[in-house]
Amino acid sequence: MEIKWKENNLLSIREHAYLYLKELILEGTYKSGDRLIERELAAKLAISRTPIREALFRLESQGFVKTVPRKGVVVSNISEEEVIEVFTILSSLEVLAAKLAAQRMDGETQQELDQKIEQLMELEEEAEEHFNSEHIQMNHLLNKAAKSPKLFEILSGLTDYIHMSANMGYETPGRRKESLKEHLDIMKALRNKETEMAEYLMRIHIENSKKAYINYVKKSKEKRSIKQK
Repeated sequence: MEIKWKENNLLSIREHAYLYLKELILEGTYKSGDRLIERELAAKLAISRTPIREALFRLESQGFVKTVPRKGVVVSNISEEEVIEVFTILSSLEVLAAKLAAQRMDGETQQELDQKIEQLMELEEEAEEHFNSEHIQMNHLLNKAAKSPKLFEILSGLTDYIHMSANMGYETPGRRKESLKEHLDIMKALRNKETEMAEYLMRIHIENSKKAYINYVKKSKEKRSIKQK
């Protein structure tokens, strides 16, 4: 019996391929310079090459991959300067989001924060790797609490950079646990409408995240230098 694909099924496959590949790049499974071969990726996902090709085109338009002559599609090298620039932007925008969230806090958002705080306090007792899946969700909740659609849109556009730099920063021993505690403290301040405290804690969190990322980059350069000797 022949399978007839509906348009929404095709869109789902394309989206799945795109999200899957982007996640592997953000998590560092595919590193700068790695080749992404359509045929191999299609076989791995058990789908045709068309959605893979479209996913790679989309990733290239966003700067995550690039096409190199005689080599094909490779993972781009997102520079240290680009990520530092994002942290600089975040130090203003996320502090503003924290301020607005505290000022505009309502009962419904307080309940959401209470539930997330309870979940994260339980997570503190678990292995650090379980924290990865929570990071983006926490940022989403905090940014949504600001009730500023335009600010939320801007911050959502930086989510991939945040995810990537956070995963790199987590290579610093203990950073995951430290980041979890920072998020907990921020949410508690927001929940209690402590505007100045929420701003301060958010600024400290961004600065600590930037330091962890810089430390990762420094260690990576040292390792490469040793290998080259």
